[in-house]
Amino acid sequence: MTPTVSVIIPTYDRWPMVGEAVRSVLVQSYSEFELIVVDDGSTDGTVEKLAGIDPRLRIFRQANQGVSAARNFAVKQARGRYLAFLDSDDLWQPRKLEIQSQFMDRNPTVEICQTEEIWIRHGIRVNPKYKHRKPSGEIFMPSLELCLVSPSAVMMTRALFEKIGGFDESLPVCEDYDLWLRISVAYPVPLIAEPLVIKRGGHTDQLSRSLWGMDRYRVLALQKLLRAGIGGPRREAVSAVLMRKVAVLAAGARKRGKESEARDYEAVVGEFIQEKNGGSGDSRIRQGQGISSADDCSLA
Repeated sequence: MTPTVSVIIPTYDRWPMVGEAVRSVLVQSYSEFELIVVDDGSTDGTVEKLAGIDPRLRIFRQANQGVSAARNFAVKQARGRYLAFLDSDDLWQPRKLEIQSQFMDRNPTVEICQTEEIWIRHGIRVNPKYKHRKPSGEIFMPSLELCLVSPSAVMMTRALFEKIGGFDESLPVCEDYDLWLRISVAYPVPLIAEPLVIKRGGHTDQLSRSLWGMDRYRVLALQKLLRAGIGGPRREAVSAVLMRKVAVLAAGARKRGKESEARDYEAVVGEFIQEKNGGSGDSRIRQGQGISSADDCSLA
């Protein structure tokens, strides 16, 4: 029988956490799903440890290409009408798929929704700050400053994912921020207020802890929106956030004594102004220019 939901877990050297994530899927009250795990070049024996656990589990292995490539590959293998992503360090509550799939079925015009979460840091439950409060429906504007959608909390139609173009594999981090902006500029994202996801943080291999200056990649996402022709008040809002983030990046570069790097960040704004006046061409930040080649986290 063709599954209704395709659950997708990308993983890289996350055993035993990924085993716990898999088990949280297999004990779901909802049964019409398949589970796809993409091992992104792990060296900890993840594939061998997961093999044979459950017939609903499909395991794929690829050379290390990053979380976006792993998720995009999994979607190509997916058979379900809906997609539900789960990060390998997170867990689901037992009724997550049941509640979310029922919501999608009752609202056939909805293409994507997310749920509330429980946050765990270093094994202790913490309360998200006010700025992390999830909006519901038209979330584009409040999502410009920071990511307000968690991959582990999302269920979306496969048709929407394919239409939008999936995760940007050139972004090592903030790939979710980029995707949710591209979606929410055109589609509402309703929130199911029940906390159905357990987000576990504080471990050293979190992507959000792996690279400094994550706003560099948020800047790229904002530039994509401007180049795609977003207009009106939304364009003004994107431009304002872009300018603020560029100013912070430039100030940080100057604090590290990298004046030329700071000027190159500031040139991003100048390029945008040129574009408004009829200019064209790819951004130097997208091409990796203006970022010191000696910097360990330079854009490529």
